[in-house]
Amino acid sequence: RKRIVLTQILPNSLSPVIVQATLSLATAIIEAAALSYLGLGNPDPAVPEWGVMLSQAQRFFDNEPMMAAYPAVGIIITALGFTLLGEAMREALDPKLRG
Repeated sequence: RKRIVLTQILPNSLSPVIVQATLSLATAIIEAAALSYLGLGNPDPAVPEWGVMLSQAQRFFDNEPMMAAYPAVGIIITALGFTLLGEAMREALDPKLRG
């Protein structure tokens, strides 16, 4: 029984769990930024958050549009990075793709 679990069940269930975890992490980053943009994030003003940076940069968007672009690019790159990491790990760990 132990051999079946280690050789059949675990390899087939590991890659979907990893992909789901990385996709959930990317979603959590976007949701945390959205909530802090709306003012529902961490109440401590000493903690820097991308959503707070976006909401504060909104006042200066006419004169300095890059103030909003930097946190937005940070959110996009981080979420995309976790998504691509999950897909790469899925391709590396998926027993059906190994051949």
